[in-house]
Amino acid sequence: MKAYLAENSGFCVGVKNAVAAARKICGEGVYILGELIHNESVISKIERTGTKTVNDVSEVDKGTVIIRSHGVGKDVFDELERKGVNIVNCTCPFVMKTQKIVSEYYGKGYKILIAGAAKHPEVVGINGWCENSAVVIGPENLDELGLKSDDKICIVAQTTYSVADFEKILAFFTKKRFKMLEVFKTICYTTIERQKEAEILSQTCDAMIVVGGRSSSNTKQLMKICEGNCKNVFYVSNPDELEYEKFKNFKKVGIVAGASTPNEQSMEVFLKMEANAEKSSNVMEQALNTEEPKFRINQKISATISSATDEGLMLYIANTKKEILLAKGEVDCENYNKEDYAAKVGDDIEVMITGLNPVVLSEKAIKAQKEEEETISKIEAGEIFTVTCTGTNKGGLIAKLGSYEVFVPSSQIRVGFVKDLEKYVGKTLRLKAEKVERTGRRKQIVGSQRVILEAERAERDAARQAKEEQFFASISEGDVVTGKVVRFAEFGAFVEVNGFDCLAHISDLSWTNAKTPSEVLELNKEYEFKVLKCDKETKKVSLGYKQLQPKPWDLAADKYAVGDVVKGKVVRIVDFGAFVEVEKGIDGLVHVSQISHEWLENPTSVLKVGDEVEAKILDLNVERERMTLSIKALTPAPEVAPKRGKEKQGEDEEGTEEKAGKKRGGREKKVDSDEPREWNEGGVDGVSLGDLLNK
Repeated sequence: MKAYLAENSGFCVGVKNAVAAARKICGEGVYILGELIHNESVISKIERTGTKTVNDVSEVDKGTVIIRSHGVGKDVFDELERKGVNIVNCTCPFVMKTQKIVSEYYGKGYKILIAGAAKHPEVVGINGWCENSAVVIGPENLDELGLKSDDKICIVAQTTYSVADFEKILAFFTKKRFKMLEVFKTICYTTIERQKEAEILSQTCDAMIVVGGRSSSNTKQLMKICEGNCKNVFYVSNPDELEYEKFKNFKKVGIVAGASTPNEQSMEVFLKMEANAEKSSNVMEQALNTEEPKFRINQKISATISSATDEGLMLYIANTKKEILLAKGEVDCENYNKEDYAAKVGDDIEVMITGLNPVVLSEKAIKAQKEEEETISKIEAGEIFTVTCTGTNKGGLIAKLGSYEVFVPSSQIRVGFVKDLEKYVGKTLRLKAEKVERTGRRKQIVGSQRVILEAERAERDAARQAKEEQFFASISEGDVVTGKVVRFAEFGAFVEVNGFDCLAHISDLSWTNAKTPSEVLELNKEYEFKVLKCDKETKKVSLGYKQLQPKPWDLAADKYAVGDVVKGKVVRIVDFGAFVEVEKGIDGLVHVSQISHEWLENPTSVLKVGDEVEAKILDLNVERERMTLSIKALTPAPEVAPKRGKEKQGEDEEGTEEKAGKKRGGREKKVDSDEPREWNEGGVDGVSLGDLLNK
């Protein structure tokens, strides 16, 4: 004979916590409200310490009350608080979760349906969280409910309820198609595993032994399952009731235990079955004829929170029949606090295996992987991403993006050939994915920066072309525009007009012939300009600044008049006189005859360029931009010698003129003559004979 003990035997999490709490605080003045667990031997040991079991809150006025794992209704808590009694709440976390669901949905106006046994203390307690308005259901009374399709319905289950019966209930409500139906399968995971093991063992064994309290609901469910598959099912509440003789003729005997059965009791039953029987720790695996699944790094699995501790969350992994710690540093939260997770016991979470031997779990790794895949999906859809190059290979650059390798072919680094790849190591590149590969463990992105640069260039070119077209459509020769001076050159100033660069040549900046643009304009300052030329073919625009400024001669009539005395500087000397700059842009001519009362052979004998002089305006012609000046008019004339007789005087003059003529090659001149020495029909340097004679 071989005996097979189910893996999920012994106290469940809720019962284990309740028993531990009772043992810790047991003694006089401590009360347990209702039967702590459905196990007489365990209760007996606790009560021997002075702890009492009471059935109603009316029996307690002071002291400490332990709420058992089945839980109680809200009204019980309210009454105990009113009395000032100390409460130690040992309600099973899975039951507490069900209570919260019922309270929440009852507050939302839902009808509460509880799948379970109406008189079971857990169901009674759950009903107390919806003002005892819940309807307890099972497969046998569903047709009697009288529900309407538009009713708001919330279904929960007793934590030890039959999985098979709950599936029947779900099938019924699925067919009815209620508009507002919320279903919560609140059966404890250990209950599900116990029932699954009982199902398999009872199908493969000749006889079954069910160990547990006679009033235990989950033990009764195990009995029901075993009896449905095996003809020989025996119930024992403790090892002393076992009659070994009944099992001598059975080859295989399976043993299952309820949630209120201590581990030592079920193990004692197992050991009594046959002294020489094979007793291995993996008997359940033998019965199932399966192997424990092999884990691998980065594998994602689903687990159930069985408890919250200071070290982290204990997770139950169904196909391993084991609890594994999820360290608090790997829980997806900012600051881990076990109290925050007490209400989440029984919830399923997804974790990743990050280590083996022993198995290491991480919830944060799941989150990181999800965020990475979201990022990769966006990259696949064309989103630009950045990486820092970590090295090179024969074909290009390499980098990392999370768990993905990134490769950039040398032809895709920039527009043009890249000769030296090493200079890009450590540099950040902007990339678009050309290809994303996920082959087995290999994850790679082939990226290109070139496509981004080409697209940006094309975009800039298109924008510039559109801008130019818009600009040239809005500007014509002769227009007056406002422009900002952006830079200087020797030949002029570049001016930005509506985002387009135009040129104002230096010759068009000032009427006074500026030598540099900075003499007239300031950088980054706006001015008005006149459009002198607009060439749409060559995309060039010429601007003029001086064309919008008054010429110096335009203002001369208001500033000067004939007879005025002006000061100026000699800027140029010619044979027939000197030009004096009265102001920038206005020059006046001092004819050689108007320089001195004495006759001068050359103006340079008296004047030189740069001399400051005063002169009198003899003539002013603004239209022709002409001004005639006289220096000698401001100096006194020399005294004239006494006249002699007419005859003698004539002879002397004639003799003098002959001598002067011989000295000057025959030209006859008087010393103080005002006549010009040189002229031509077109005038001298643009000055006519009439101008010089003030006519």
